[in-house]
Amino acid sequence: MSNILCPVFLLCLLPSVAPLFCYTCVFPAISPLDCIRFPLRCPPGQLCLSSTAVGQRGDFRVVLYEKSCVLPDLCGVTGEKYTMGLNFTFTNECCNTHLCNAAAAAASLRWTATLFTLIAVCGVW
Repeated sequence: MSNILCPVFLLCLLPSVAPLFCYTCVFPAISPLDCIRFPLRCPPGQLCLSSTAVGQRGDFRVVLYEKSCVLPDLCGVTGEKYTMGLNFTFTNECCNTHLCNAAAAAASLRWTATLFTLIAVCGVW
């Protein structure tokens, strides 16, 4: 009996690995607010990604936002990619807590609220 209890006890001491949940966008969005976010259970070993890609061609500029799960090797990566006739510069940022990649939308809401407040105050004067 003790031969069985010892390995079982040791297994109980191992930390359990809980899956990480991250937001994912259905498609890349032009505004952080346009990202239709859905919680996604990431595969083991992946982190939450928030990626921003800025594409430019002459005076035309577009910014795309993406959220998903990603392998740690792609975190902190900045690079360039040519697609759709535009030169894109992208930046990947990662985090490792549940639904932590929602920050860009919250920050955008804060700036939008600040902008509307300033417009309202300036309009009153």
